[in-house]
Amino acid sequence: MKTFRISNKTYSYQDLAPFISSAVKIIIDKDSRNNIKDSYSRLKNILSSGQTVYGVNTGFGRLSQIKINESDQIKLQKNLVRSHSAGLGTHLDVGTVRVIILLKVIGYVKGYSGIHPDTIKSLQDFLNNDIIPILPSKGSVGASGDLAPLAHLASALIGEGKVLYNNKISSSDRVLKKLNIRKLILHEKDGISLVNGTQFSTALAIKCLNNCDLILQTADAVSALSVENSLSSRNTFHSSIHRLKKHKGQILSAKNIWKMTSNSEVVKSHKNCDVIQDPYSFRCIPHIHGASRDIIDNLKDIINNEINSVSDNPLILKNGKVEYSGHFHAEHVAQTLDSIAVAIAEIGSISERRIHFFMKGASGKLPLFLAKNPGLESGYMIAHVTATALASENKTLSHPASVDSMPTSGGQEDLVSMAPWSSEKLLKIQENVINILAIETLVSSAAFLLFHSKMIPGEGTKEIINKVKHVVQYLKGDRELSKEINELADLIKSGELIEKLKHRNILE
Repeated sequence: MKTFRISNKTYSYQDLAPFISSAVKIIIDKDSRNNIKDSYSRLKNILSSGQTVYGVNTGFGRLSQIKINESDQIKLQKNLVRSHSAGLGTHLDVGTVRVIILLKVIGYVKGYSGIHPDTIKSLQDFLNNDIIPILPSKGSVGASGDLAPLAHLASALIGEGKVLYNNKISSSDRVLKKLNIRKLILHEKDGISLVNGTQFSTALAIKCLNNCDLILQTADAVSALSVENSLSSRNTFHSSIHRLKKHKGQILSAKNIWKMTSNSEVVKSHKNCDVIQDPYSFRCIPHIHGASRDIIDNLKDIINNEINSVSDNPLILKNGKVEYSGHFHAEHVAQTLDSIAVAIAEIGSISERRIHFFMKGASGKLPLFLAKNPGLESGYMIAHVTATALASENKTLSHPASVDSMPTSGGQEDLVSMAPWSSEKLLKIQENVINILAIETLVSSAAFLLFHSKMIPGEGTKEIINKVKHVVQYLKGDRELSKEINELADLIKSGELIEKLKHRNILE
């Protein structure tokens, strides 16, 4: 189990992404602990002065005008957790829940939430013992905090929810008793603070960004294989051309493809051909891949800002005042993910077009559908149909969620972000694009192994071919392709397809 030290420093999504796939033990530094104690002390002073504090001695939402007696304030927090535990859908994956808890801790140590120190200890206990609360994936509109999912997190902390421990789902109470961990007793502001905030939306955004890096690099590598084996021009990727355009992502994509195809005998074999310009899906790879890369890189800062933000309401400021805000609103996350969805969908769209080019025979340079016996065999005809279906689905999924708001809480929360749906759509788009790239890998590798195998491939493309040869049964002619596509998709998801390329600095 990795150890992660939490302080008041600034974190990036790359710092947290590793914990999507591995458990983490956290250490909280002394200054951070003092920040939490001080914020709780300020809250106690505010309450003792008789001030009204939303969600502490009042009801919630449209019920905020109702005052709550001091004797009922602890009950109020427990009722909040219970009533807001109304999420539905499949369980959130283990890694994302880990990151949610990490984000909660990172926000709390800044000292503006007014939580009791026991709350931070409870979150730490869950992480350090890899106790994973069961959080439903549906139920947040990305405003007022990710209320329903985070309420289920709080429910687990107080011993009333479900958790995953040692790969078994059990009651939180049972697991805590087994490990001799005290279940959390909610104090004055603990409930509202736990259900408040953008941590659910932000954790999903971190997962999405982590996937983006892998998809962009894989897309460059696979497209290089397609350039080579469709007998398209390599010259169009030379740095002397792309430095004139100035876009960093474009320059990098062109560089990747150039290095991938270096020393390729396949490229040299058609040096004197009479083709002047290739289709856009080949000639414009750096422009499209590069645009997506630049957009995503520019948007990473927004998610990093959200990671390091305080998204509570109300805020207990260090001057002893209570202030109210909309910091729980996840509009930044929603608009960012909606923009990334378009960028990633375009990666899938251009990949599908390259597959199509192979299917129609690469302008007469290859057999239709890459079939050895066209007519008797259909080759990769329907693999392309599958890619088309996925690319079409992405066009619908890339419609922005952030422009579609529905009021909640009796109209008090009258414009919401829909950030969780933005992330869910993006994750579906990413899954589809990985499958499209897997099909392109299948097809472009087939073009080499069936028609160019007597020649030596490029420095980078040969690494992909060597990986693919262990998965795909090219010489068998027509066969069921689903298993091979799935296995290639798994190679992409694991990072194994491009691992050597990155290690050898062929791919950046």
